[in-house]
Amino acid sequence: MSDAALSPAERSAIVRDSLAVGVATGAYGFGFGAVSVASGLSIAQTCVLSLLMFTGASQFALVGVVAAGGAPVSGAATALLLGTRNTLYGLRMAPLLRWRGWRRVAAAHVLIDESTAMGVTRDTTEGTRLGFLTTGVSVFVLWNLATAVGAVAGEAVGDPRTFGLDAAVGAAFLALLWPRLRDRRNILVGVLAAAVALAAVPVTPAGVPVLAAGGVALLVGVLGKRQDPTEVPGPDDVAGRHH
Repeated sequence: MSDAALSPAERSAIVRDSLAVGVATGAYGFGFGAVSVASGLSIAQTCVLSLLMFTGASQFALVGVVAAGGAPVSGAATALLLGTRNTLYGLRMAPLLRWRGWRRVAAAHVLIDESTAMGVTRDTTEGTRLGFLTTGVSVFVLWNLATAVGAVAGEAVGDPRTFGLDAAVGAAFLALLWPRLRDRRNILVGVLAAAVALAAVPVTPAGVPVLAAGGVALLVGVLGKRQDPTEVPGPDDVAGRHH
C-alpha cells in the first residue's frame, strides 16, 4: 500500500464512482422503510433502526422475524448472525485505512459491503480512505433519508394486507438472495437452508427457522475449504446489493 498522494483526476474519479454507489444503494432504504412499517414497527422505530444498526440485510432480517410473529430477541439474533461478516471486513480494512482512536470508531459505523469494496481495491492509503469514506457516508445519509420517506409512505397506506404489502418482507429477502445464487455451492446452501427452515416451522416458535437456516449457511462457510475468511465483496457485489 503506497502513501503517494492522489492527483486531482484520480480523486474526482473515486468520488464520482463512490457517490454513484451511494445513490444506487441508498435508494433501497425506501423499500426498507415501507417493509418495516408494514411489519408493525412505528416510523420512529424504523428510523432509529436505520440510524443505529445501519446494516441493510440485518435490518430486513430483524423486521422479517418480527413480521412473522417472532420475538424481538430472535430477530436481533438473526440480525447479529448476518452482521458477523462485517467483523471480517474490519479485520481486512483496519490495516489499510490506518486510522486510530475516534476515527476508527466512526469508520466502524459505515463499514458495509459497499464501502469495503470501494476502499479495498485502491493502491494508496489516500485512495482507500477516500473511496471508503465517500461511499460509506453517502450510503448512510441517503439510506436514512430514504428510510424515513418509505416509512411515512408505508404508514399512509394503512393496513398492509389491503395491497398485499404483508408479502413485501419475503420479497425483499428474495431480492437480496437472488444475486448471490451464482454458483452451485450457493444454490446448494440456499436449498439446504430452505429445507431446514421449512422443517423447523411446524415445531419451533416464529423466528427460530430463520436462525436455523442462517446456521446452515454459517456451517458451510466454516467447513468450506474454498472460502477465504478475509474475503471482501468485489465490484460486482456493490450497487444494489446492500450491505
